[in-house]
Amino acid sequence: MSEDRLSEQRRGSGSDDGVGELSTPLRHASPEDSEPPESRGDEAPPIVLAAIPGVIEPGPSGWFAGRRHRLRHWWRGSTPNLRGSVYMLSSMLVYAVMVGLIKHIGSAIPLVQTLLIRQVIMSVIVIAFAANQLPAMMRTSRLGLQVFRGLITLASMLCGFSAIIYIPLAQATAIGFSQVLFVTIAAVLLLKEKVDGRRWVATIIGFIGVIIMLNPSAQGLNIYALMSVAGAFLGAGITISVRKLAATERTDTILIYQGIVLIIVLAVPTWIFWVQPTAEQWLSLILLSLFGTAGQWLITRAYQVGEAAALAPLDFTRLLLASFTGFVFFSEIPALTTWIGATFVIGATLYTMRKNARPLAPPA
Repeated sequence: MSEDRLSEQRRGSGSDDGVGELSTPLRHASPEDSEPPESRGDEAPPIVLAAIPGVIEPGPSGWFAGRRHRLRHWWRGSTPNLRGSVYMLSSMLVYAVMVGLIKHIGSAIPLVQTLLIRQVIMSVIVIAFAANQLPAMMRTSRLGLQVFRGLITLASMLCGFSAIIYIPLAQATAIGFSQVLFVTIAAVLLLKEKVDGRRWVATIIGFIGVIIMLNPSAQGLNIYALMSVAGAFLGAGITISVRKLAATERTDTILIYQGIVLIIVLAVPTWIFWVQPTAEQWLSLILLSLFGTAGQWLITRAYQVGEAAALAPLDFTRLLLASFTGFVFFSEIPALTTWIGATFVIGATLYTMRKNARPLAPPA
């Protein structure tokens, strides 16, 4: 009988209630308790105290583990816009590396070959992560618009990346911000959206900034600077087509058809102009493809977590990163006209974004 009671008490001491108990049963005080344990021929029972949830929590051991614990606690307690900002700034850093690698190998590897390798690697990664959903991703009710979007995406990339390779990074990046201005015009003409007078003034000021950055002279305009403008214009077409597709198509469906169109169209010119890359160039091609995929994921995640109005102004950090990359790695010093024109474009774009972020007035 005493053995049964002792086993029950031992099981009670190992319970999961979070509070440690003595490993021996509680008894009323007796004369024998006043004797030291040595005189009774047994040892003093060990006292085991377990952590009480919410009261005593063992901290992580080690400096690195402690920092990781504090960072995780800060991340969980931060606001959605703050987390979205972290994702957004991370995507800008990733894109800066990708753009730098494209400029680095642009003089040795044809751009069509670079874009094809980049798209193949990106498509493999997307399919690997969504293999079970591939049949659903392939279903579309607007195949013609999907193909059109893929073609203008390719044209925009060819123009924009050509400008990145042959003109200073800061200038190409600043001109690219004019895409928002082209979107305003396209929204009026194609989507029949209403734009007030102030936004039209902002759009005109923005285009004045673009003209300043183009820096026309007696020798004419730089063809690659004009290609940067064309890339921004085609980028606005991508935005408008996505708005039309978003009503019926999934995001991953749009991305998978973009990859199919790019691979099919780029296959022939890549085969004609193929240049066998060296080991270092292969490494650059693989890295820029991985960084491009990571950048797409980060910026998508940013807009899933945070508000667009809070995140959009952070896109202008690309100009600072492009200026830094061009100066450090390619010895590029942006011209004064680039900074003056960029000020006009950025100011007009910020105003347009602010107006777009305001909710519409409720109906009377």
